[in-house]
Amino acid sequence: MNEEFYKKVANSNAYRASRDENALFVLTDSRLFPDLLQIGLDTFDKNHFKACWIMEIVLEKQLHLLTDYLDDFCRQLSHFNNESALRSISKICLFLSQHISLTPLQEEQITESCLDWLIEEKRKVATKAYAIRTLFEIGKKHPWIYPQLERILTDDYPKYSAGYKAVAREILKKIK
Repeated sequence: MNEEFYKKVANSNAYRASRDENALFVLTDSRLFPDLLQIGLDTFDKNHFKACWIMEIVLEKQLHLLTDYLDDFCRQLSHFNNESALRSISKICLFLSQHISLTPLQEEQITESCLDWLIEEKRKVATKAYAIRTLFEIGKKHPWIYPQLERILTDDYPKYSAGYKAVAREILKKIK
């Protein structure tokens, strides 16, 4: 682990400028990505959610950095509980579902996690919205997902905010 880099992650904050600065650090030296991933996937590390914020920005620009670590990433999905980390992790799942060829096991792990995040009432709308979009993407290959997704969205529609309802309407229209 690069100690200097770990300190940069630990000292980062939620401001976009801070996240962008750290992401640029990794994008400039991709050898740091394994360290970033290690911090982000270690849900016992008090800074893991900060690493997830940075990882989201890095992977939005260079998703291929995750390809060698997809099994580890997917295996760890069910261990995330920090809502701040989950927002970024669910967005990364969306990137993966749109741009990377996943193995059946990886698709299953992402699908299960997204369904869990969607039905857990304690999850925030941003995490749910990314989970909905990810399930829609994976559902293009696995049609059994759409009836489940439709039922969940229809049942939960009255419970959530305007943001949730907007995503639900959009995806329900695409499913039908």
